[in-house]
Amino acid sequence: MTFEQWLLSVGKSPKSAKNYASAVAGPINKWAIEASLTDIDISDITSFKEFNRIAAKIKELLVFIDHDQKGNGMYKAALNHYASFLNDLSGESVLDDIERINLDTMISATEKKALINARIGQGAFRYNLINYWNGCAVTKFKNYNFLVASHIKPWRFSNNDERLNSYNGLLLTPNLDKAFDLGHISFKENGTILISENLDEADLLGINSDLRISLSKKHLAFMEFHRSAIFEKQL
Repeated sequence: MTFEQWLLSVGKSPKSAKNYASAVAGPINKWAIEASLTDIDISDITSFKEFNRIAAKIKELLVFIDHDQKGNGMYKAALNHYASFLNDLSGESVLDDIERINLDTMISATEKKALINARIGQGAFRYNLINYWNGCAVTKFKNYNFLVASHIKPWRFSNNDERLNSYNGLLLTPNLDKAFDLGHISFKENGTILISENLDEADLLGINSDLRISLSKKHLAFMEFHRSAIFEKQL
């Protein structure tokens, strides 16, 4: 599966999929090579871990920052989507995170277990979200077999305290979880849903402007991060 095909499979429009794929293979790849960040084309990188290492340095390039600002965040979104694409194909990030947790000598065995369980959506983190939300945080759907424990500020951007913080979590139905994870939706401070204009046929996923969530003050900083760093504005 190519990156563009994957984008289509997760709900991107043909135009958006083409633009993101072209951004990665074209200008972003050119800037990375010119800055000597990689000796090969980005599209030839298959390791999630290696790509994230290079992507972090790409995001610091002045040429990238300038074009990303002019492009309303589309270049950053393209990098984030490519990372998700590699992760989807390999599951490498989850295995790497668990290995890093196990090798960390600064945390106790109890905390390691809690972090590993949180990473794979089990344990105290999920339990606390079930107790807090008492069903899907948005729809109130209560069959917990279907609900996903989702971080608001993604795992890869969070420290260990944030990864276990219940206020950095939502309990969501699978369609809302995927849309939230990919930045198709987010929420304002007052709980009103934000729907990206890049999400086609949102109504077929049961996503509409009437959906809302009740956020406490302790959720707001995490949700602000999601709105600014994950939520997709119009491409």
